[in-house]
Amino acid sequence: MKYTLDDSTLVKNYIEGDERALEILIGRYNQRIYSFIYSKVMDKDIAEDIFQDTFIKVIKTLKKGSYSEEGKFLPWVMRIAHNLIIDHFRKNKRMPKFEGSDDFNIFSVICDNKLNVEKQLIKDQIESDVRELIQKLPDDQREVLEMRMYKDMSFKEISEITGVSINTALGRMRYALINLRKVIEKYNLVLTN
Repeated sequence: MKYTLDDSTLVKNYIEGDERALEILIGRYNQRIYSFIYSKVMDKDIAEDIFQDTFIKVIKTLKKGSYSEEGKFLPWVMRIAHNLIIDHFRKNKRMPKFEGSDDFNIFSVICDNKLNVEKQLIKDQIESDVRELIQKLPDDQREVLEMRMYKDMSFKEISEITGVSINTALGRMRYALINLRKVIEKYNLVLTN
């Protein structure tokens, strides 16, 4: 029965003392959140630590009553995870590599110790905005783009996993980038700092 409740209702129920509501939310998204973290750190133990830290932070924020992202639970949790990943790489003085041609420079997350806090926040926000835009793409285009950009997979690997030809995978990537540019222009977004 409770599985039909939306995220914001479950969050509200948890804040009001229903511990089970948080279990349902974690169960609903744990795979996506863990996969996202693992795709960045590429280490099972570190990914599990960051995953646990993410939910500790979620619980603390909810208990404090500081949560205000109405109906946007998953993007909010992903942002927490993303920030914890950045913290992890900062501590270890390295950042994940996001390879690609000039077309992909908006996806770069570069940790430069000379960056001031404001610039880092802007970079984090750009990364978050881009991820949100990617969610608006058709499933087949989004899948190829995420595999290429965030999992650093070759088009050969992508074609094997998705069961389409390399040319189809390349075509989907091309359309994904065209559509992203259209969305960016439509909403007049500025993805620079």
